[in-house]
Amino acid sequence: MSNHKFVHVVNFYLKPDLSAADIELFETELKGLGVIESLLLYNVGKPANTDRPVIDRSYSYCELAVFADEAGHDIYQVHPLHKAFVEKCKHLWEKVVIFDSETI
Repeated sequence: MSNHKFVHVVNFYLKPDLSAADIELFETELKGLGVIESLLLYNVGKPANTDRPVIDRSYSYCELAVFADEAGHDIYQVHPLHKAFVEKCKHLWEKVVIFDSETI
């Protein structure tokens, strides 16, 4: 049984007209969040090449962050690196969809 209790999944829908520099900034800043202390697991990815009717590949990037509990997630949300990421990069996306879940 896993000790992972709180999972935070963020799907980013970037603006279509971004420059290579904009995308590099976004990727660098997003990957940089992986050092936040309360994380148990952190992954950044793009849609996989899988193709089935139930798969939504409409997003640009997916961030997966796993914490021991909701308190760990709350630490992450107010962490200076997270706040800086949002400020530096919020102009690059048109939409963000978040799925938070707790292990049952």
